Amino acid sequence: MKRLYNTVVLFFATGMFVGFVPFAPGTFGSVLGAVLAYGAARWLGVYQSLALLAGLLFVGTYVAGVAEKILGQQDSSRIVIDEIAGMYMVMLFLHPGPAALLIAFLCFRAFDILKPFPASYVDKNVHGGIGVMLDDVVAAVYASIAARILIFFYLTV
Repeated sequence: MKRLYNTVVLFFATGMFVGFVPFAPGTFGSVLGAVLAYGAARWLGVYQSLALLAGLLFVGTYVAGVAEKILGQQDSSRIVIDEIAGMYMVMLFLHPGPAALLIAFLCFRAFDILKPFPASYVDKNVHGGIGVMLDDVVAAVYASIAARILIFFYLTV
């Protein structure tokens, strides 16, 4: 039973095992988050989209914390639920066109990698599932603001 539990936790924490891709698992997790956001934009209403975000953050925090223990590594690069949730946050309520998707994706990856304050502080000082998720939430806020500004200028110029 414990083995099944661990497999289910890793399934979610690693984004359907996308986190086990041997190179750039965070990028692949972000792609998965973009696909989820695209589907949500097409088939879900506002409240359902917000409920999905809340579910991603809540479940993501739990499974990330448990996955750290299973994998024996703090904030393992295999855990990509944080990238999925972060990319979903950036894309939330954006028109899911190709230009917006590309701009949002590049902004999120840049802020996720660079981790400007307070994301860098959270990354170094907050541990467990909340730490795994929270630095990407902060990066997503920055990326969302930057993406919306860039999209505004891109679409109006």
